[in-house]
Amino acid sequence: MNDRAGGHGSYNALAALAVRLSARGLTVDYAADGLHVANSDMLGCCSEVRHTSDKITCGRRLQDGGARWFNSSWRGAIAPADAPDDAALFVLGYLSGRAHPEGLS
Repeated sequence: MNDRAGGHGSYNALAALAVRLSARGLTVDYAADGLHVANSDMLGCCSEVRHTSDKITCGRRLQDGGARWFNSSWRGAIAPADAPDDAALFVLGYLSGRAHPEGLS
């Protein structure tokens, strides 16, 4: 997976995040548009979304000098791409209903 700047760093960062999320019991699936993450223990919002889920991407963030950040399809910036442990804990929190998905931006 390439980030918006065309580099391969986003794939490595998403792979690192996927390992951490999977180890914590979340379902992860790579796709061309990002990392799809779901918590099968939590009900989703509606019949179309059976479980809480999100699509995580990795892209450059201009507000941080162009550094790569993980981004949620819900609310935007989650955490720097070089902090996959922080991002994993945050994603686990909001997909488990324990945190509000506002990101660390």
